[in-house]
Amino acid sequence: MTGTTFFSDMVQTITERGRKLWAFAPREERLSHGISGLEGLCEKLLSSRGEASGMALAAEILQQWSRLSDEDQRKFMVLLFDTFGADSKRLDAAIETYRAARTPRAVLELHQAAEPRRQELIRRLNLAPNGISTLVGMRERLLSLKADTADLESVDADFAHLFASWFNRGFLILRPIDWSTPAHILEKIIRYEAVHEIGNWDELRRRLAPADRRCFAFFHPQLADDPLIFVEVALTKAIPATITDVLDETRAPIQAQDARTAVFYSISNCQAGLRGISFGNFLIKQVVEDLRRDLPKLDTFVTLSPVPGFSGWLTRERRKEHSDTLSAADQAALAALDDAEWANDPLRSAAVKTILMPAAASYFLKGRTADGRPIDPVARFHLGNGARLERMNFLGDTSSRAMRQAHGLMVNYLYKLDDIETNHEAFAQRNEIVAAPAVKKLLRGDRPARSLASAKGANTKDKQPPKNKANSKELSS
Repeated sequence: MTGTTFFSDMVQTITERGRKLWAFAPREERLSHGISGLEGLCEKLLSSRGEASGMALAAEILQQWSRLSDEDQRKFMVLLFDTFGADSKRLDAAIETYRAARTPRAVLELHQAAEPRRQELIRRLNLAPNGISTLVGMRERLLSLKADTADLESVDADFAHLFASWFNRGFLILRPIDWSTPAHILEKIIRYEAVHEIGNWDELRRRLAPADRRCFAFFHPQLADDPLIFVEVALTKAIPATITDVLDETRAPIQAQDARTAVFYSISNCQAGLRGISFGNFLIKQVVEDLRRDLPKLDTFVTLSPVPGFSGWLTRERRKEHSDTLSAADQAALAALDDAEWANDPLRSAAVKTILMPAAASYFLKGRTADGRPIDPVARFHLGNGARLERMNFLGDTSSRAMRQAHGLMVNYLYKLDDIETNHEAFAQRNEIVAAPAVKKLLRGDRPARSLASAKGANTKDKQPPKNKANSKELSS
């Protein structure tokens, strides 16, 4: 951290010297505000050759940006599209030169001419103190504007292109988060937790302090006190089927050296402005390496993951006149899901389970987006990283959000180290979903459906336990 502090102080010193030079600029330049004033400052920054004056200009532009109204921030983004695109005359000339002679020099000139000027502008804005933090916030605002202004898609592409380089894995720092981590960072862990809410400091302590709990986060040198993404890990003796197994405050912790399984039960992205910039795959792989080094007896690495799109998909299948997944009888039986208390009734829960689990297998193994990928975003992430769809857990999470998003369904993705590369290639090259045999057997065509009548006669051992106590032995059958 000392090196980062030294660098920050040096940048601040250079910027202050630039501000002194800026003080001698014409008064109308120094007092220009609003969109037209910002346009002039941006043009001046692009033409600037002095390092100190460039930093001062960048700092001034970012300060003025932060003071703009929402509407003026929208206008500034439109300005980036309209005024700071590629130089059309230079691009036309480069195209003609390339058509005449496809030499390496012509290719280089075409590449440089095609780059929008705003990319260089963003690079120079990054020279300001805390520039990268402000630019991440700027893109967060841009993402909220894209839906209403289609032209801004190209502006966002430029931000994403630069961020992919600036937040390259080679620049990121993996740091463990524990109960001794400074409080201002722990506060951000509470705030950024996006999967299983952390209600208070006592709950955070239960996730960090015990010997069988771990947490790791990626940081960027220019955002040293603000995590980019973090993962919470439970060290267990077996693969858990419910989040209660992991977070139950009355559980008895085990010694880390007695664990055989590492469970990634929550992965949270912290910076909305970095949406689409992938860190999670690097994070999981780095954490696996660190855990194996420190705890060599660990032999199973698995997630306990939410299924955020399942409820919406199942609702659409229930409403179809002719569903490929659900029969008319299935659709009628799943009307039980419309009652918020269905999971507390063992009879209805058992009946729902016989239909919902095969439907879930169809959701994962057959459901596809327009480009042929799995429809579930969490599945795309883990399968793309080389994991295997290992197990589906009925009523794995009975919190209100999980019941709303997935009817309580949770999934285990298994990271089997010897198979990760093969699984990744199968997914990346052929969109092939690698799944355990038990998951595949749940597809409708592989087993008969049980009716509500058969559920009434089911053995009592199949009945679901009370809410928040889903059967820990639940497999995908």
